[in-house]
Amino acid sequence: MKGFVPPPRFGGAYMGNEPPPITREITVTEGISVKDLAEKLEVRAKDLIATLLMRGVFVTVNQSLDAEMVKDVAARFGAGATVISYEDEIANQAIEEILESDNIDELEVSRSPVVTVMGHVDHGKTSLLDAIRETDVASGEAGGITQHIGAYKVKFTKEGSPASGREIVFLDTPGHEAFTRMRARGAKVTDLVVIVVAADDGPMPQTIEAIDHAKAAGVPMIVAINKIDRPEANPEKVMKQLADRGLVPEEWGGDVVYVPVSAKKRIGLDQLLEMICLVSDVQSLKSTPGRKAVGTVLEAKLDRGRGAVATVLVQNGTLHVNESFIVGNTFGKVRAMFDDRGRAITEAGPSTPVEVLGLEGMPDSGDTFLVVADRDKAKGIAQYRKMKEREAQLAKSSRVSLEGLAEQIRLAGVKDLPLIIKGDVTGSVEVIADSLVRMSTEKVRIKVIHSGVGAITESDILLASASNAIIIGFNVRPERKSAELAQQENVEIRLHSIIYELQDEIRKAMLGLLDPTFRESYLGRAEVINVIRIPKVGTVAGCRVTDGVLRRDAEIKLMRGTEQVFKGKIGSLRRFKDDVKEVTNGMECGVGLAGFSDIKEGDVIDAFTTERMASDLGQLATTVAAAAKEAKEAKEQAAAAETANRS
Repeated sequence: MKGFVPPPRFGGAYMGNEPPPITREITVTEGISVKDLAEKLEVRAKDLIATLLMRGVFVTVNQSLDAEMVKDVAARFGAGATVISYEDEIANQAIEEILESDNIDELEVSRSPVVTVMGHVDHGKTSLLDAIRETDVASGEAGGITQHIGAYKVKFTKEGSPASGREIVFLDTPGHEAFTRMRARGAKVTDLVVIVVAADDGPMPQTIEAIDHAKAAGVPMIVAINKIDRPEANPEKVMKQLADRGLVPEEWGGDVVYVPVSAKKRIGLDQLLEMICLVSDVQSLKSTPGRKAVGTVLEAKLDRGRGAVATVLVQNGTLHVNESFIVGNTFGKVRAMFDDRGRAITEAGPSTPVEVLGLEGMPDSGDTFLVVADRDKAKGIAQYRKMKEREAQLAKSSRVSLEGLAEQIRLAGVKDLPLIIKGDVTGSVEVIADSLVRMSTEKVRIKVIHSGVGAITESDILLASASNAIIIGFNVRPERKSAELAQQENVEIRLHSIIYELQDEIRKAMLGLLDPTFRESYLGRAEVINVIRIPKVGTVAGCRVTDGVLRRDAEIKLMRGTEQVFKGKIGSLRRFKDDVKEVTNGMECGVGLAGFSDIKEGDVIDAFTTERMASDLGQLATTVAAAAKEAKEAKEQAAAAETANRS
């Protein structure tokens, strides 16, 4: 067409204001490099770099691009881009491999059920597992509370039972209420939940909490009524109480299996294991051992001799030694694996908990564990995720808006309690940090400025010194040099092994941070009858005590009618010519006020003492809630009045 000028092109990309029409679709993974994107778009890498350069973005061929940039630059080459996570790509590849296989039935095999044990503190969860595993786990715990998630594989053997020879994986989750998130995480990787309830105690708050988590996860439940050997045990009562909560026993026409057990006397253990196998059979649990391993990190810790160690539950595929993997925002190579009894193994199939060595960094509990063929690809993805996480944290800390200005002004009077939390495993550190931050109030805000796994180091001490923070050590101790540095820098280190004791201590610290409240206790009242001005002495009020007592060390308010004209202390108290400590009701005296002389006849002196009261967080919360309620009601009334005026 005459006069038509085509839009300028640069390296195959449209540089006009209007993007070209989308003629094809590509799918890329998060953090794709410029080189890989160029291959997907079927263009030269230097053309892609030039296109980005024209848009003011300076990159190299190995640099990663974020999702928005990938979509934008792909559109310039007439392609629509879909960015998926690396986990999704691996999952899609596995599905394609299975679909391409001729013998799909041979690929899928039955796997062992993964069972999560939940319940109230001290109801015997760990003791029950101890009896099943025939090992002594409970004796090493602090305060009868499981502090970490453990994963154990047991083999059920019973002559004549159809389930004999089967293996079951148990996850032991902590019973303390503060570990709600760890319970929820346990329910995400589990096939069946065993709710342990003490026959002599019945369902408690954590029991109900565990039931709610299992229901939310949509997994079947078995109720183990423990401690039936005790004389005060009443299993029928427990069944009735749980039936009221929706867990109706099978013998009562429901669908929940109840098994009475005694961990101490080893009663009903075989029946419990058999019922676990039968209930899990209904789900038809399958896995593909031939594919690359996929799992979930249950726990991670920092070992002095072995470095970062992760407890991983292999959920599908088979994990081998020397395989590369990516987990969360870190990666690594399996240098060694150990089973739940500490024995070195070379491979781990589906539903197998293992300890994995060879991580480059510390993963978080709940991260997905993926075996990858390309170690460099895994490293690139991990670095990209770490970069994005850091960017998100920086944006979160530096973002300021006009809307947030009022909130900053409101928080100006809030006192901060900065903490640095170090623990032995990631799960404990994460949950402790969460539970402590939730303890913040309108007056005291807890800020966790750093949390990590491992011993308390010198860098932790320096950070605490710079930020005036307290260091909390949970099941860890400071190194020798760190302890010396802490003494030099006057940094406080608090060591704990039981979480609720830690919470109590922090709560007390918060009470100490609050401004003390003072209560005035009324002592007495005196009326000024006469005012005497004495040279070189000052003004003395001739008074009669009309009520209570006037003390020499008391504080006073000088009232003139309904107005308070002075508040201070008594400077002198005399009866006739003698200095006295107190004057009682009906007596006359001379009173000199410290730092005040404008006294008139008819004034009234109210005497009182001030008592310092400890601040009560519960009372504070109630007061704040009541004030908020009043403000809301006043706002609603004002809105109603405005509506009425308009009509």
